[in-house]
Amino acid sequence: MFETITANLTSALKIFSGQGKLSESNIRDGLQQVRNALLEADVNYDVADDFIARITDEAVGQKVLESLRPQEQILGIVYNGLIDLMGPVDHSLHFEQGRLNILMMCGLQGSGKTTTCGKLAKMLLEQGERPMLVAADLQRPAAIEQLKTLGVQVGVPVYTEPPTSNPVSVCANALAEAKKLGNITVLILDTAGRLHVDADLMKELEQIDRRLNPQQVLFVCDAMTGQDAVNSARAFNEALELDGVILTKMDGDTRGGAALSVKQVTGVPIKYIGMGEQLEKLELFHPDRMAGRILGQGDILTLAEKAQRALDQDQMEKAQEEMLKGKFTLETFRDTMKQVQRIGSMKDILKYLGMGNMVEQLPGVDPEGEMRKVEGMINSMTPEERKFPEKIDIQRRRRIAAGSGTDPADVNRLLKDFDNMAGQMQKVAGLGMRDRMRAVREMSQMAMNDPYASMQAQKQRSKVKAVDAEKKKRQRKEAKEQRKKNKKRR
Repeated sequence: MFETITANLTSALKIFSGQGKLSESNIRDGLQQVRNALLEADVNYDVADDFIARITDEAVGQKVLESLRPQEQILGIVYNGLIDLMGPVDHSLHFEQGRLNILMMCGLQGSGKTTTCGKLAKMLLEQGERPMLVAADLQRPAAIEQLKTLGVQVGVPVYTEPPTSNPVSVCANALAEAKKLGNITVLILDTAGRLHVDADLMKELEQIDRRLNPQQVLFVCDAMTGQDAVNSARAFNEALELDGVILTKMDGDTRGGAALSVKQVTGVPIKYIGMGEQLEKLELFHPDRMAGRILGQGDILTLAEKAQRALDQDQMEKAQEEMLKGKFTLETFRDTMKQVQRIGSMKDILKYLGMGNMVEQLPGVDPEGEMRKVEGMINSMTPEERKFPEKIDIQRRRRIAAGSGTDPADVNRLLKDFDNMAGQMQKVAGLGMRDRMRAVREMSQMAMNDPYASMQAQKQRSKVKAVDAEKKKRQRKEAKEQRKKNKKRR
C-alpha cells in the first residue's frame, strides 16, 4: 500500500537532510518536490496546491529557519499536514438505540460494494448488533447470490427477491420483514451500481433514500482508481448527502490520491478501509496512522491491534511464562514464529514497524522463505535438541542440515541467533503490547542490520576515511617539503 507515494515523498524530504540551517528559498524548492510526489500519486490538483501552500507558510516560519534539525521540523509539519488533510474522522455510525437502523451502501460496479456489505455485517455482529443484508443490486444478478453466500459465511439473514423486482420495493419489503422478525437492529442495503455515474442510477438511489430515510449512507469506492474515485464520491454526495466513505482494495498497488483527496474535495470523511478480500479485512480509518504509513514511519498501533486479534492468547501467555522462567526453547520459538505468520507477511509487518525499506533494499531476501527454512531446521531436530540446543554438536548439525535440505552453516547460524534472541525475548516478555512492539522493532533492526542505516553509516565512514587519507597525504607532502627546505638551509 502506498509504495510509490512513500518512495517519492521519502526521496523529496531527503533534500532537507544533511543540511545545516535552511533558507526560505530551499524550503520552497524542497516542498515543490513534495508537491510533485503528491501529483504523481493522483492527488487532486487543487488539494495538492492548497496543502503545499499551507505547510510552506508554516515551514518558512522562524521555528524552522532557526532550528538545528530543520529536516525533523519539516517532516513533522508534513506529517501534521497529512493528518489535517484526511481527518478528523468520527467512526461512530450514530445508530439510534431501541429502533431499527438503516444503513445504505452505494458505489460503482467493481468497487467491492457487495463484499464490503458482508464485512460490515460481520463487524457489526461482533459489536453486538443484529444485522440483516438486503440484496437490492438487481442490475447484477450475481450480486444476489454473492450476498446470500456472504450471509451464510457471516451468519446473518439475507433478504432477496427475483432480479425482475423493483429495487425500491425490495428495500421497502425488506424493512417490513425486518420489523416482523423483531430482532434485527441494522438493515444493510446493498444498492445497485453502474460502470459509471448516470441519471438512472442516481434517480433509483434517491428514491430509496426518500422512501426508507436511512440513518447512514456510505459510499464504497476503489482506492486504486485515484481521482475517478474522488469524482464519483463528489457526484454521489451531491445526490445523497453521504455520511462516510469506505476505501476498498487498500492492500493493492494504491497510488494514494483517493485517500488524500476525498475528504478535502467532498467534506465526507473516510470511515473504513478494506485491506483484502477476507471478511475480517475491514479496518477503521485513522488519519494519523495513515500519515505515518505514507511517510514510511510505520503503524505500530494497528499492528498491535492485528496481533491482539490474530494471536492465540493462551499459547502466547504460555510462551511468555517460559521466557520469564528462562525456559525459552527452539520449540517455543517455532510455535511463536507460526503465531507471527498469522498476523500477515513479514513484508507487511516490517512496513507496520516502519522498516519496509529493508526488504526493498535487499532484493535477494525472502523473509517468508527464511522462516520456512528455520521451521524446517527446527522440525528436523529431536525433542531433546529443541529443548537443549547446547547439546547439538557438529555431527547433529550435519544430520539436521541433511534432514531440512540446508547447510550445517545455516544450522550453526540459527543456533547462534537463537541464543542471542532468547535473552532479548526474555526482556520483552514482561512488557505491555505497545512496548513489546517497539522492542520487537529494535530487535528486528539489530537482527536484519537496517540497510539504510548501514549504508548511511558506511557513507559516513567512507567520508571520514577519505578526509583522513587526504589529511595524511597533505601532512606527508608538507613534511617532505619541509625536509627539502631544511636540507637547503644546511
